[in-house]
Amino acid sequence: MFLLIFQKFKFYKVKEVGLINRGLAKILSEQGHQDLLMIVDAGFPIPKEVEVIDISLSINNPMVVIVLAELKKFFSVERMIMANQTKETSPTLFAAISQSFGANIPVETIDHADLKHLAKTVKAIIRTGDFTAYGNVILVSGSGDRWYREK
Repeated sequence: MFLLIFQKFKFYKVKEVGLINRGLAKILSEQGHQDLLMIVDAGFPIPKEVEVIDISLSINNPMVVIVLAELKKFFSVERMIMANQTKETSPTLFAAISQSFGANIPVETIDHADLKHLAKTVKAIIRTGDFTAYGNVILVSGSGDRWYREK
């Protein structure tokens, strides 16, 4: 009887190291230089036409800065875009996001309405469970220091 039950299940090889969320791994592998990837809080109005990886579990789980810390291991960023309102309303979060990929990454600020409009042009959005006001950032994919340069 055990053998019959055992045969009903299919077993798949599971990735056990690195970024194990298959949706995140997929969208990161599809990012090219200067493509846009957005990380948003739980309340951000996500455009229908944009691919979404929803990793929200509960209130503030995970938070935007936790997701950024994990993405930093696998993804190069040349610039970030955030809303002016993030800096005004949630300055601690603004500072944490600004530093998440290093102090040398430029941060552009625009009005939140413009950020929502720009969200329609991103390749994908990662939705978190973050409930910090204006906890949204667009990452502009960079070439990073992994690339060989002769000069």
